[in-house]
Amino acid sequence: MEHGLSKSRVAAFEQCPKRLWLSVHRPEEARFSDEAEARFAAGHLVGAMACELLPDGIMIEAVPDLAAAAARTQELLAAGTAAVIFEATFAFNGVLVRIDVLEADGRGGWHIAEVKSTTSAKDQHHSDLATQIWVAASTGLTVSGASIRHLNREFVLEREGDYRGVFVDVELMDTIAQVVAGRGDVVVAAHAILDGPEPDRETGAHCQDPYPCQFLDYCEARMPPGPEWPVTILPSGGGKKWLAKGITDLLAIEPDALTNATHSKVHRATLTGEPFHDPDGACGVIDGWPYPRSWLDFETISFALPRWVGTRPYEQVPFQFSLHVEQADGTCEHGEFLSLDGADPRRSCAEALLALVPKEGAVVAYNAPFERGCVQRLAAGLPDLSEPLLAIAARIVDLLPVTRANWYHRDQRGSWSIKAVLPTVASIYYGELQVQGGSGAQAAYLEAIDAGTTAERLDELDQALRAYCGRDTEAMMLLARKLVAR
Repeated sequence: MEHGLSKSRVAAFEQCPKRLWLSVHRPEEARFSDEAEARFAAGHLVGAMACELLPDGIMIEAVPDLAAAAARTQELLAAGTAAVIFEATFAFNGVLVRIDVLEADGRGGWHIAEVKSTTSAKDQHHSDLATQIWVAASTGLTVSGASIRHLNREFVLEREGDYRGVFVDVELMDTIAQVVAGRGDVVVAAHAILDGPEPDRETGAHCQDPYPCQFLDYCEARMPPGPEWPVTILPSGGGKKWLAKGITDLLAIEPDALTNATHSKVHRATLTGEPFHDPDGACGVIDGWPYPRSWLDFETISFALPRWVGTRPYEQVPFQFSLHVEQADGTCEHGEFLSLDGADPRRSCAEALLALVPKEGAVVAYNAPFERGCVQRLAAGLPDLSEPLLAIAARIVDLLPVTRANWYHRDQRGSWSIKAVLPTVASIYYGELQVQGGSGAQAAYLEAIDAGTTAERLDELDQALRAYCGRDTEAMMLLARKLVAR
């Protein structure tokens, strides 16, 4: 038993034994997405805030090593003078845990709080908490309670820097008692995996549940080539039924066996290579959108800990929009807004929106609930501008369901995202852009507002964001023209 375990490694084992093995024996193969990096960064900030709100707590440092951290924890417990300990360190049976917040209950016992950057306690959090309870209790600690301390979705920042009330505890000591009781067997099994050869396991749904695995690229590269058109192309999980029957190739399914109209559409276009296109259906909707048509796309940023007064955890705040205003005669003007100074962008965004969006005509979005939600949140946060903003929100129409109902090209591979559809209707792509997606736009924004970003780099980010957001509204107009073209 040469390899130590931690709460995260035990959780990795429960998701996939191969993930645990690779994290220890082949860590260099890990690939982290922008979303994963952002999640880690949010976790660190939220954890730091949990400590800041308990100013009398004592931090157990990880230096010079974790053995020293465990010894220091025992010293504090023996002295009986600490009421709150951060990163309290315990080791048992080859498992070492560092508890986010350990609080004396005033009755000789201790409460464990596992801090999470989510806005609710989730089932996958039970593993982390159970491992900590099992290890700490096995060393002799009296654990009287254990909770997930997550962000309060109802919290609104009312005063800059005042985060009192931003956390909520969900007590789980009794709920996960059976999970705790089974930790010993889980640990034995995890050690056995680490002491053995690389597990042989195919990729599957477990690669994304409950977390996207950082070793997916490694595993997929070692899988035998699959069919060119796998059944997983079928949208909304439509491939699961066929995988359960041992069918992996979409083209192996008999057309009559597909009862879902969308799945039949995808299958037929894939089999024949001919796109599905119903211009009459598209015209029936789009022709009803009055001019001038305002093609609108927002980019937003959200912070786990709200940055600006009046915002909530993870509230999506628009820092950019692109707007193409199209007249009935085909003429078009482009307007835009972008804020990269780090200040609250809501008022300046709203004012720009009201100045650029005509007071009549359709406002077209791709996935309208998102854009409508952005405008409605601006209205809620800016009461003096609420009425005209809500008037804009009421005029928003959605190009996405029109596209989904009336167009499918097999190169979309089961997706109707604007980035999947655009190359099938026009020779315009996102690949040459520096910013290529929403997560990339958020990363660019965070880099732009960082104090260490140079003026030259800031200019590059400004241009990259404008090019990306402008491409989205341009893409919507091109797509709509294709949909109605006979």
